[in-house]
Amino acid sequence: MQQVDYLLIGQGISGTMLSYELHKQNKSFIIIDEANEYTASKVASGVINPVTGRQIITTWLADKLFAKAWEAYQEMGYLLGDTFIEELPMYSFPLTAQMQEAYAESMLKQDTYIFMNEHFGNYHQYFNTYFGSALIKPVYMVQLQNLLAKWRLYLVNKQKIINEKFEVSALQMLPDGIVYKQINATKIIFCDGISSYTLPYFKNLPYVYNKGEALIVNIPQLPVNNLYKFGTLTIVPWQKGLWWVGSSYENNPADALPSAPFRMQKEKQLNELLKIPYQVVNHLAAIRPATMERRPFVGLHPLHNNIGIFNGMGTKGTSLAPYFAAEFVASLVNNAPLHPEVNINRYRKILSMA
Repeated sequence: MQQVDYLLIGQGISGTMLSYELHKQNKSFIIIDEANEYTASKVASGVINPVTGRQIITTWLADKLFAKAWEAYQEMGYLLGDTFIEELPMYSFPLTAQMQEAYAESMLKQDTYIFMNEHFGNYHQYFNTYFGSALIKPVYMVQLQNLLAKWRLYLVNKQKIINEKFEVSALQMLPDGIVYKQINATKIIFCDGISSYTLPYFKNLPYVYNKGEALIVNIPQLPVNNLYKFGTLTIVPWQKGLWWVGSSYENNPADALPSAPFRMQKEKQLNELLKIPYQVVNHLAAIRPATMERRPFVGLHPLHNNIGIFNGMGTKGTSLAPYFAAEFVASLVNNAPLHPEVNINRYRKILSMA
């Protein structure tokens, strides 16, 4: 029987960042994760953008999230001998006069992340745009696929990850911990995306299944090292000189497969926006673990102190996971308080009904 402090389920961005914070605190852990090519973390763009929504507002906790994300991804780069995060300019092109006015109003506010794009004229040769442009900064680009792969290899070499599907029937609850097959742990933490929502412990949480899709596109004439945003369409540098084009936000989808309507819609948008040729080379899709309140689920079950969850990051896992992983580990190790808007204790009543 192998004894560890924590058994983590899932090695997406949530399981990766939580295990990294446990590693920093010298806590022992094992991750159970079945390797799959298409998961929410693996098909995400990796963009950390401080501006969100149609109303062009600053995202929740932007300053704290950005500072921690930059620190954590830099640290992991030093540990693993690679670079996982960089700052890139995001050029946003309003599609309507009303949106142009919203950007202009945002530029006048204090502590804004939106600025005048002094290089707007340089992009007429690439895009059909009619309502000016804004520069959003700082915007961070995280190489999620590379990060997840390098961290997994590190865990394999340290014998801290088991490549298999988690079987809830093999989980045994003890008064002072849990047993899973040949692993004895003080606590088990579920970080496995939508799979957590099927568990009896967390099935009553107000979750949402949210499908995200993206096209992988070759646009050889488009200048690299920039991000481009046109309303809900974003063009992001991807691997091997290609571009990620997305995304979608389909709640409670019928399946996790790439859909023809999404591809038709994005190709129509690209045809209208681009003055230069492009070619679609792949179409990705996955189901995100979202929440009704658009706030993560973090903490220990109110009835089972040896079972926890770190999940529900939705579309912003790249920015949310580093900050709240550190906060969760501080709570586990030093009994520090969790942010009330993410602490699952806010659902104590409905979780107590499980």
